[in-house]
Amino acid sequence: PKDGPSAGVTMATAIASLLTGRPVRRDLAMTGEITLRGRVLPIGGLKSKLLAAHLAGVKTVLIPKRNEKDLVEVPEEIRSQLRLVPVETMDQVLAEALIDAPRPASRIKAERAARQKRVAPRTARRSRKTPEVPIPATPEVPVDQPPAGGA
Repeated sequence: PKDGPSAGVTMATAIASLLTGRPVRRDLAMTGEITLRGRVLPIGGLKSKLLAAHLAGVKTVLIPKRNEKDLVEVPEEIRSQLRLVPVETMDQVLAEALIDAPRPASRIKAERAARQKRVAPRTARRSRKTPEVPIPATPEVPVDQPPAGGA
């Protein structure tokens, strides 16, 4: 396995969710590189990714099937608290990650409009001009002259 492309399944799942209107389950994490044909390839750093998922309170993690051999590096107490799902294809990832009930396009549009309305007031507030506060004039003191009453 090589380092770097391990977010491939996550990005592909996010795109599939957007295109289908099917939300991604919020109780799982996933890792894996994907090929152009949708095969899930092994990744590096599985132990640290599973420890991070456990610390974040995630209960289910999708991992590349070819990384199962690396599970011996993960402490049993952590493994026993996670539901590890080995996957070989993006079809398996999507079947596990996407919630079955698609959201109607009208609902997606309504949710998007509601989000934009919530963001708009904040943007408008930021664009208001800050009132100018007059700064009192200070007497100028020549650089070569010490300040009055001092040093």
